[in-house]
Amino acid sequence: MVRLTQDVQAAFEVESTYGDAPDTALYHLGLLDTFDPRQVEMSITPVPSIGQSTDAFHAAGPLSVTVPLKVALQGSGWQELLGNAIGKTDVYGTVNTPHCLTTGTYSHIVLVKDTASTQHTLCNGVVVNEATLTADYSTGGFMTLECNCTAMYSEDDDDGDFTFNPGSGAMAYNSLAFPSAPTTDPLLPTDMTLSYSTATTANALVITDTAGNYVEIGERYMRFYTENDVIDAGYSASGPIVSNGIVDLDHSDYDSGNRMTTLQADLHANSGNTVAENSATTDPQNLVKGIYKMDGTAVNIPAVADTDSTLTEFSNLKTVSLKIANNNTPIPGKTDSKWLQNNAIGRGKADITLDLTMTAEDETIYDLYRAQTTLPLVRLDFGSNGSIALTNGTITSFSRPLTPGGEIVDTMSIKFRGAGDYKNFSSFAISTDFTLQAG
Repeated sequence: MVRLTQDVQAAFEVESTYGDAPDTALYHLGLLDTFDPRQVEMSITPVPSIGQSTDAFHAAGPLSVTVPLKVALQGSGWQELLGNAIGKTDVYGTVNTPHCLTTGTYSHIVLVKDTASTQHTLCNGVVVNEATLTADYSTGGFMTLECNCTAMYSEDDDDGDFTFNPGSGAMAYNSLAFPSAPTTDPLLPTDMTLSYSTATTANALVITDTAGNYVEIGERYMRFYTENDVIDAGYSASGPIVSNGIVDLDHSDYDSGNRMTTLQADLHANSGNTVAENSATTDPQNLVKGIYKMDGTAVNIPAVADTDSTLTEFSNLKTVSLKIANNNTPIPGKTDSKWLQNNAIGRGKADITLDLTMTAEDETIYDLYRAQTTLPLVRLDFGSNGSIALTNGTITSFSRPLTPGGEIVDTMSIKFRGAGDYKNFSSFAISTDFTLQAG
């Protein structure tokens, strides 16, 4: 019988360590668009010899596994892949989120099921090297996330028992039930709101804390640290302070009223430190993402005021493309008698780029580009499916080609970096408000 692509499903599990999953639960990856779990190259080097009609020998190099993967934004699979590209942060307890760019590897196993023949393939050590989230308003269709991934190893099993145990250690996988597909509709471009700001309130939140301490602010969480790089338990857990030193910026206490005032009161009451605010109704999630160092005096933390004049929705969008390009380094090595190209992975630097096309309306965007205006916050809001915050955007290119007939289309590209003044503040070039599966 002819095999059909629509019979293929895929599931994932977060790995405890690179190449080694805990074998506790599988989660459905959602609708597949493009996928190849068997893209394996042996890196053969031919060894020619005089007088031979063909190469006399082949020198086999390490096995290299690459996994092209494209999914619709359905269920939690796309969030896991995007989180893989950004990096996973254990914010507190069992709460894991793409809080900022990380230097450590965050990997998955991907298990493939062909329902027509019960053929299975498993890739372990799947790491996203490049992820592109795309929304096309001009043609319709679902939003998609396309990822170029590497994997440590790829293996097959035909008997339908979901057991992968060709050797031991990193290549072992135990029997687990395959999960059901998500029942929710994939997200459409119209399910996303894309907005930007051009101005901030410089002293929206003012904190006086011990010199050397610091605070990091992401899209969902604010975390306080001592100068020894441990969570500051002086901010005791209460209400929106969901764990010692950790504030949920999307807490229900901030849903109405003077939201920044509520945050200020929580921080002051549960730490004893002097905390003031100068932007009472601002949403705490609009604090500018980054890392700010305390110096023993009042430290000003800026925010984007949540008003029409400073947080503006991009209008007349045609296409949106958010790309996270890591420069991951494969590290060859030997595992269970096999030489593998991706035996370990070193995470490289990440470039965060937002490319937009839109029907030209006025000179607003061009004026921002010409004035070299920094965009302190750009937000992709998916409603109940979370949000992505991009910090300190620089418009790096702008074009408006003119051709006879039709509309005039603006094309622009924006690159991002974090804010603040301490340590790896630029890791907050991107931060999200959604949670990941625990590994």
